[in-house]
Order: sequence, then structure tokens, then C-alpha cells
Amino acid sequence: MHKIPKISTLFSLFLFGMYLAQCAAPAEKREAAYHPTNVLLITADDLNYNSVGVYGCSVPDITPNLDKLAKGGMRFTNAFVNIAVCQPSRQSILTGRYPHTNGALGFEPIDASVATLQEQLSQVGYLNGILGKEIHLKPTEKFKWDYYIREADLASGLGIGRDPDLYYQYAMEFFNKSKKEDQPFFLMANSHDPHRPFAGSEQEKRQWGDDLPVATRTVRPEEVTVPEFLPDLPEIRREIAEYYTSVYRLDQTVGTLMQALDDSGLAENTLVMFISDNGMALPFGKSNCYLNSNKTPWIVQWPGKIPEGRVDSTHFISGIDFMPTILHALHLPPVPDMDGSSFLPLLEGKAQANRTRVFTEFHKIFAGVDYSMRCVQEGNYGYIVNFWSDGKHKIRGDAASGRTYPAMVEAAAENEAVARRLEMYEYRVTEELYDFARDPDGLTNLIDDPAYREIVDGLKQRLFREMRRTDDHLAGDFEAGFLENN
Repeated sequence: MHKIPKISTLFSLFLFGMYLAQCAAPAEKREAAYHPTNVLLITADDLNYNSVGVYGCSVPDITPNLDKLAKGGMRFTNAFVNIAVCQPSRQSILTGRYPHTNGALGFEPIDASVATLQEQLSQVGYLNGILGKEIHLKPTEKFKWDYYIREADLASGLGIGRDPDLYYQYAMEFFNKSKKEDQPFFLMANSHDPHRPFAGSEQEKRQWGDDLPVATRTVRPEEVTVPEFLPDLPEIRREIAEYYTSVYRLDQTVGTLMQALDDSGLAENTLVMFISDNGMALPFGKSNCYLNSNKTPWIVQWPGKIPEGRVDSTHFISGIDFMPTILHALHLPPVPDMDGSSFLPLLEGKAQANRTRVFTEFHKIFAGVDYSMRCVQEGNYGYIVNFWSDGKHKIRGDAASGRTYPAMVEAAAENEAVARRLEMYEYRVTEELYDFARDPDGLTNLIDDPAYREIVDGLKQRLFREMRRTDDHLAGDFEAGFLENN
């Protein structure tokens, strides 16, 4: 942890500028003295969008604290991250740029020329803090933290990123530092739940041993619903129960973080957002471009600004919109070359045009193997192109560990339906189209149905325009392989 001056010259100028703006306004329009808003970003690790109670989870009372957060603010039902894997997703969120424009296609540092949210906030005197996952934001000189609990210190610092009480302790320490230094803050609090190894699993015991944080609730296999994109096999049901045990522990961490914020006395002047970096680490989830890969619960609470219980089911927002929105909310100028745009008007209860679609992508797994994919979702429909799919190469990734994938492989030897599903996961096809309103788990590929030809052509054109607009290195390949002769 590092100390910085109590307040920067730039921040003093920023406050003075806000003061002059207030003085220059007509008396009847003047507001109270401007107090810079604090920002708390809470992230989950590998949480599916529908694993939260208010988002339709069937497991009873699985996320009481997240449900409370949503009740006290607003939630979006068409929210996404732009890439469904940890480091690229988090770096995209904190740069406002797609991975293919910030230089980090996989687990790599962003380009030196790319601006980060931390840099912008530091320039106006914000105190930047992070709890966990700091190694997934590189290079360190671009993602500077004034206060941090390192991932290397997880066992002693944050209970392997899974101990709610320790998150309370360190969040309080950070909030008190903010008050002592008299600086507004940005805190990124990253739970490691429900990332593998799942709570109570043999994998967790082998990896962490006695350092395990205790799970206060064990979800039983009979309590869960196996998602339709997976076969309902005993070992899969067992693993999903372990996943939900981790989800419950994540929710407890959210609860202790919000309790710390309340206890600090800073809650009334703090904008809180909750998101997940990607979907669950099971086949057809994380490291793909399906709904269960990129869609995320996105909850916002901002006392005095957002009425309680609001739900936005109309507009599409995504990870690249986070940084522009925060800068806008804090009265700071936008950064050039961001791919995203501010959705502050939505928080203010207004409508926004051109929020009817979202673009997602995938590049490399942790091992560096390339599985390039692109997707555009507009309204109910999602079009996916799998550049890597050739019927020969088999996909790898996080989903291969644990119980689910081996159970599918074993069952496929005797069950034709499971064998077909496994083949689709492992080898894919080059193009996919789904009606996600009717088929959220992507079971029926409509790409060859003549009735959807016009929809496919329109989505391809919109995807190509976005790829070309953002200098996507695969734009030429897409045009040559999927647009010509159409």
C-alpha cells in the first residue's frame, strides 16, 4: 500500500472550476457545493447472468444482498461484457475499449497509448483502490493503485479472494484512508467467487487445503436446476450445486462490502455498480460468445440520483460503456478513442437512441491458443461467427476442468443426444444464429433456416460495419469469408 499527497493540484483546480461554475449560474439554479462522487465497483468472477435472485434464479434465497442492492437502485436486463474471459474483460471495462482496440486480446498488457480510468481519476485527485485481481490489469504503470490487497497475498489477505469478513476489514481500511486523506475514491472490489475451484469441491480442497474460507451455506444438488444448455447428469448437477454454494458466498461478500460502505458514512455520496466479468465456467459459458458467456447482471445504486426498484429492459449496455459513464457522472471530460459511450442518461431515467445492439468477441484462452469468435446481438437475435471452427480443432479452456465436461464425455459414449451436444461444444460450426428470446440457451441454430435469411444478412452487415469502424484485424477475413456472394 502506498501513500499519496492529501490532495493534488489538479484536483484543487477541478474543485475550483466547479465552484466557479456554481457561482456563475443564476441564483435560482445554483446547487449546493459540489462534492466529488465516490465510486465503488464490485465484480464477481464467472457469475452467470441468471444466477442472481432478481434475475430469475430458481435457487431460493441465493443472493439476498444483491437482491437488496437491486431493490435500492436499478438493474439492467440487457447488459453484457464484450469478452467472456477474466483479464481481457476487466481491461476492456477500465479502458472503455474492445480488446482488439486496447491491444490485449488475451492475458496480455494493454497498449501504452491506451488511457485507463485510474489515470483519469488520479489526475483529479481520486484515491484508487483494489481488492484482489490486480494481476489481471496490466501493465501496472497504466493501472496504478494507491491502496491494494494483492492476489499474491490472497491466503493471508482476502481468504483466497473468498472471505466476506476480510473484504469488510480491508474495505473499511480503504474508506477510512479516503476520509483521512480527504479524497474522493474509486474502489474496485473483486470477489473471486464463483470462479473455480467451487466451494466444497474436491478441486478446492486439493488446491487450497486448510486455507479454505468456510462456506456458511451448502447448496444441495436437488435444490438446483441444470441449465438447458447442459445435460442433466448426476455429476453435472453436483457441480452446479457447488457453483451455487460459491454464488452464495459471493453474495455474502457483496453484503459485507455494502455494510462497510454504510459504516464508513460515505454511502450517500457513492455510486455503486455491480457486474460479473463473464458467465459460468462450464461448457457453452465462459470463453465463448453465447448469452451465457457475455450477458451479466448489472446493478446500479446511487442514493439521491436513482429511484429505488427501477428496471431497464429496453436499452443494451456493455462493459465498454462503464468508463465513459463514470467520467460523465463525475463531470469529467470523455477520453478520445473510447469505443463505448455513456449511459448516464439511462441512470437519470431518460431514453437513449442507438442502444439496441451489442458486439462481443473472443480471442485466446489462458494458454494462448486462439479461438477467434465475433458476435452481434440485436433485439432478440444473436449472430455468431467462429473463425476457428474447421471440424478438426477441438476447443479447450476452463470448462474442461471439474466434473461437467468429463461427465459429458463419459455419457456421450452411450447417449446420442449428449454426444451431439458434446460435438457441438468441442468443434462448433462456422456460423450460428439464435432467437435468444425463445431460446436463451442457444439450442436451436437457425443459421440455415431460409425464414431467417434477411435477419442473418442484416446482422452480418452490422457486425462488419462495427469491425471495420474499430479496425478489427479480422474484418477482412469476415468480409471475404462471410459477406461475399451473399
